[in-house]
Amino acid sequence: MTLKVKHLISVFTVLMVFAVIPSCKIGYSFTGANLSPQVKTYSVYYFPNRARLVNPTLSQIFTEELREKLRRQTSLNEFSENGDIEFEGQIVGYEVRPMSIQKEDMAAQNRLTITVKLKFTNHKEPEADFERTFSAFEDYDSNLSISDIEDDLCLDIVKKLTEDIFNATIANW
Repeated sequence: MTLKVKHLISVFTVLMVFAVIPSCKIGYSFTGANLSPQVKTYSVYYFPNRARLVNPTLSQIFTEELREKLRRQTSLNEFSENGDIEFEGQIVGYEVRPMSIQKEDMAAQNRLTITVKLKFTNHKEPEADFERTFSAFEDYDSNLSISDIEDDLCLDIVKKLTEDIFNATIANW
């Protein structure tokens, strides 16, 4: 093949690529959101604490952290109720268990686990509705008092929970 023919083939290939690219539609968002364009609003209802062991501030912390996550990572508008998508549920588990048992039946670490039952409603795409339980935990040294580190542990666990909920609802992962 002559150099002229090779050059023409190269130019033709490049032109074809540029002609095909605009017809491709790729759904991607820098925030990780993967929602229908019809969804414009969300509502997050208060998550009451129904666990046997109750942390008095956990409901407020969890509800606000979920709202904040949606504010930061989506362009949706927040409605106090009747949003296009709705998050509601309750905290159903809050427990501390010993982990990593050492000699003489002493725990080297304890685990704080928080469990949330979520009902997700998508009024624009009802097939996306679901009810599911999410759970997350943090381990800590058993020499530490839970009351001394509880606030930090809870915040870390709540961040994990809201990330999991975001991924399951908005990002569809």
